Amino acid sequence: MKLPKFGLNRHDTSSITAYADDVKRAEECGWDAAFLPDSQLRRRDTYVLLYAAAQNTEKITIGPLLTNPVTRHPSVTASSIATVGELAPRRTILACGIGDTAVRLAGLKPATIKDLSESVVMMRSLLSGDPVEVGAARPAVLPFPQDIPIWIAAGGPKTLKMAGSCADGVFIRVGADINNIQISVDQIRAGASEEGKDPHSINLGIVFHTVFVEDEKLAVMIGKSMAAGYYEYSPMLMENLKLSWDGPDPHVIKKKEGIWPDFHHSPDLVTSGKAVDFLTEQQARSFCLLGNADSISAQMITILTQCDKLGINFEYVVLQPIPNPPTPDVGPGSYLEKVPREIIAPVKAKIG
Repeated sequence: MKLPKFGLNRHDTSSITAYADDVKRAEECGWDAAFLPDSQLRRRDTYVLLYAAAQNTEKITIGPLLTNPVTRHPSVTASSIATVGELAPRRTILACGIGDTAVRLAGLKPATIKDLSESVVMMRSLLSGDPVEVGAARPAVLPFPQDIPIWIAAGGPKTLKMAGSCADGVFIRVGADINNIQISVDQIRAGASEEGKDPHSINLGIVFHTVFVEDEKLAVMIGKSMAAGYYEYSPMLMENLKLSWDGPDPHVIKKKEGIWPDFHHSPDLVTSGKAVDFLTEQQARSFCLLGNADSISAQMITILTQCDKLGINFEYVVLQPIPNPPTPDVGPGSYLEKVPREIIAPVKAKIG
């Protein structure tokens, strides 16, 4: 079985220096990648932070996970990521998506699939140094092109299929059930095949919401909020598993309980979990990794083994901490240090 690279997508962004130091610490603790959500109203500027991290590290992969073509024009993103790539050659990637949270917080609408596809085509051309028609007097040309892999993060069937047709890699975020994972990969590979590409040439990554909480009952309650978050944006993921939503519309619950901006990002995930307590433990476990270190390691080993049998191997496995770690989160008890030691190491020992 191919051993994936393990990535973290939450760091201390309380200052530029703090972020650079946190990514350096991640590199030293054994993380293979440090990703950063491009959400302009939730943290400092993504590319300034990535620039600082590039200067402060030597081997860890860095990049936005994810950016979008709404809050930043594709030409701006191409220029920004190429600049980071100069500082971190062969270890910079660009991951983009429709931009749910970042876009909605700005009062804008997420990108359409067509918008996202066109932005990927434009950015690839610019990053390759090719001229691009943008409706200006002359074609646009990026004067300092860089070889940056372009990934798309997706969960819906149409976006997954489009991603397979035009991206170098696809991050899927569909929970932890093997059925949804297989369906998603099939859609990616179908999109690649329709474009005349080798369906197995598309790199794969997966993002797991990781509820690393010792108290099992508490972990399940938070897991219910994660399941609700998936249902809110992609109800078909629950339908694929023949699991039902036996409560009010998620938007009605959010308004009544004051949950903002959504079930994935609520400041109090226990309260948001209690608001959807009609969901079952099975539903919670279908959409995240949860429990103590032994439990999460076992879940991950099972998933990766099942995927290998289906011919699915991941380039990246991103373990998104739920809830977000405190700032600062330092020392041997921190998520950044505990996960490589107590979760990733046993997984590598078993499948490496």
